[in-house]
Amino acid sequence: MTPQNRYDVSGLPEAQFQPGSQGKVLRNKLDITSKAEMDRCEAVALEKAFDVFLHTYDKDHRFRVSDICGMHRTWLGDIYEWAGQYRKVNMSKGDFPFAGAAQIPRLMEEFQQDVLFRQTPCAFAERERVLEALAEVHVELVLIHPFREGNGRLARAVTSLMALQSGRRIVFDSIKGQRKIDYFASVQVGLKRNYKAMECLFNDLLEK
Repeated sequence: MTPQNRYDVSGLPEAQFQPGSQGKVLRNKLDITSKAEMDRCEAVALEKAFDVFLHTYDKDHRFRVSDICGMHRTWLGDIYEWAGQYRKVNMSKGDFPFAGAAQIPRLMEEFQQDVLFRQTPCAFAERERVLEALAEVHVELVLIHPFREGNGRLARAVTSLMALQSGRRIVFDSIKGQRKIDYFASVQVGLKRNYKAMECLFNDLLEK
């Protein structure tokens, strides 16, 4: 999959690439043109941001969409102008479409009022109940795909914080190879509000 067709976008400003990057890097504040350098920069920024998240959201915190936007801004605000703002471009991965851009504000509000209200704080004692919460929040956030970039990594950060609320830790490093294929399949079946596949995958990643 080439960088140019990683996502299908409509040509709005958010979709602009950094001059000199040969269509491999989104326009950014740091004038980075190398994909490898941008990947490194985003990874370092996320590591620093997660330390901030740990000191911001405790075990009793009920997450809101304002938190999710704030987390995205904390992570990518020094890199992209649009960090923390809902995307205005329609996106898909391969032939799998994410939520339409025009629907994102409504979907995120519903996500807050329903899913986040029920599933956070994730201070559940039973492992099965924790898995239900992690899977539903993660899948629904990825399906909405509210931001131009970084949705999967942000969903993993939110899921990690929720796991910590339950006194557990979820380790995403092992999602590769066949497990990565299973992960994307688990997201797709979430379109039918079926989260069991993601629960099974998370069961292997969740540590006490």
